[in-house]
Amino acid sequence: MNPETFAALAHDVRLALFRLLVSREPAGMAAGEIATELGVGPSTLSAHLAQLERARLIKSRRESRRIIYSVDHDGTQGLVSFLVDDCCGGRPELCGISTRKRARKSAA
Repeated sequence: MNPETFAALAHDVRLALFRLLVSREPAGMAAGEIATELGVGPSTLSAHLAQLERARLIKSRRESRRIIYSVDHDGTQGLVSFLVDDCCGGRPELCGISTRKRARKSAA
């Protein structure tokens, strides 16, 4: 897991940004749409987006003249795996996570 992950999510705006992008999967959102939705200026948003990208929680792609941001599934899965496997000592039931749900998702 990337050491910047928790620091990236520790800021209110970045956490709100990440949650917004999770809710907009799989399409993602353009930077301007994100700025409007969160009420954040372009330069401030740019810094927050960059930090989340460095932490591998989001990724960007170019569509014509727009940059679309979406969740980086590999990086996010690394965070979830760390929380479940490492923090729970490999026993997800200690964290209140059903192993049946994890098994179904793994099989999909």
